[in-house]
Parts: sequence; C-alpha cells; structure tokens
Amino acid sequence: MSNAHLLDLPCYLNGTYTTLPHAQVSVMDRGFVFGDGVYEVVPVYSGRPFRFAEHMARLERSLAELRIPNPMDRSGWLEVASKLIATYAESTRAEATNDHQLIYIQVTRGVAMRDHVMPASITPTVFVMTNRMKPPSEQDRAKGVACVTAEDFRWLKAHIKSVSLLGAVFARQISADAGATETIMFRNGWLSEAAASNVWVVKGGKVMGPPKNNLVLEGIRYGLIEELCKESGIPFELRPLSRAEVLDADELLLSSATKEILSVSSLDGQPVGQGASRGKPGPVGAALLAGYQRAKAKVAT
Repeated sequence: MSNAHLLDLPCYLNGTYTTLPHAQVSVMDRGFVFGDGVYEVVPVYSGRPFRFAEHMARLERSLAELRIPNPMDRSGWLEVASKLIATYAESTRAEATNDHQLIYIQVTRGVAMRDHVMPASITPTVFVMTNRMKPPSEQDRAKGVACVTAEDFRWLKAHIKSVSLLGAVFARQISADAGATETIMFRNGWLSEAAASNVWVVKGGKVMGPPKNNLVLEGIRYGLIEELCKESGIPFELRPLSRAEVLDADELLLSSATKEILSVSSLDGQPVGQGASRGKPGPVGAALLAGYQRAKAKVAT
C-alpha cells in the first residue's frame, strides 16, 4: 500500500465516519496542547478484534486515572471498531497482502482554552482509525532481534496508556540510533519495560516479568502470556527483576500488540543466553509464540 493511499484510510471522529484527510481537530484540543488523553491499540485478525474486552478494560482504567469520562460503553466501542474494520476490508481488498489490522483508539479531554487545570464539563474528543498491522519479519522471528539498555527517565505513572509519549519516543530513538529494535529500560537498577513493549526474562525454564505497578504499562499480553504459560506447563512469576538477572537470562522476550512475542538475541551488543541457544531464540519463547498463534487462530475461526 502506498503512503498516498494510507491517507485515505477510514476513521471515526466525534460521531462521524470519514477518512484521514478529512478528519480535523481543533488546535485548542488538550490532546494537542498538553498530550492530555489516552489511547489503545487493538490487533485485528481476520476481521476480528483480539482480546477486545481486555483492551477496553485498560482503556477504562486509563480514562479513570485521568478523570476523563468514558464517551462510550463497550458495545459502542465495538460497533465503531467493527464498522471501520469492515470499511477497511472493502477499501483495501484489491491490494491487501494480509487481513491483519490494528484499531487505534484515542480519547482526549476535549477542547478548551489553554490552562493546566482540568476544565470541568467539556466533551471528550474521540478518534478511532484502522490500518494494516506490520508484524515482525520472518528473519526477526527466526534470528531474534538486537536491543540496547537505558535508564528509565519517564514519569512515574507509566501504567496510564497516555498519548504523552515523548519519553517513549526518546527511548525508542536510542535503539534506532544504535540500529536496534528496542530499548530495554531500568529504573534504579530494576527492569521496567521497553520503549514500546513489555519485557520478559526466562531463566531455568521459568518466565518472569516485572510486577504490575505504576512503573510499568500492563500490556494486554501480561494476562495472555500467563495463560499460555499455564497451558504449556511453564512456570510464571511477576516480581522485581534486577539488571543482573536480565543480563544473565537464558532468554529475553518482548511482547506487544504488533510484536506479539519476539525473542531478543543480543543486548548491548552481547549475545543473550547460554549454550546452544546463545544468541538466538530459545525453546520457551518458541513455545509461547506457538501458543500465541493458536490463540489467534481461535479468534479467526
């Protein structure tokens, strides 16, 4: 799909279905002026949203944290998403190479004169769009990806999926400048997450991740990976993980809506793991990825 055609993608803005070139938001919208809003990204497989209820639950949590009223109930959000999914399928059928999409939802506090205080009784701005999902390449799946580390310099409310993403932009640019896929971050020596992914440590056959708190955005795959581990008989634990434990991992994994589950083969230029799996994807990551594909297949049938 050409970049020019991307501009014709369907979207929804404040009750109206349109296309991206025709969607206009006031320059006084607090999302533009302050980054005062939240978002969600829902993967769509074969025309069906994946773990939609879980994404809606996180959207509700983020809105509540920012004291923004939820402009729709879950059935309303699903209706909008379903219409955009269908419109996208019609508009791209001739040139689509796969039918996997992303639904992007953004809710800001709304339009008001610039003032740091949260204004009362204004109407939230609601924007939803869809576009094609770009999954990791077959080469990245087979060989794993390179990551770098950095100090987590973001704010202390990382559990809110906020549109204020400058910290994540800077963190991701660190890895881009190094020719790497992600930046794995530590706060005072403890693992938090990556710029746009959650991070998982595998040691002795156990999958471990940082605890759910205000320093980590609880990815939807948190619950899914725990389920996949249970299905496969893989021990699972959430607890604080030190930098030393990350560097000593048998396997490192990234998870997100687009990456699904992706193995890290090198960290700061050093191969991850020991023995036969050193510097390449390991068996636990492979088992979880296979389980992930089974979960997707259930949605698509």
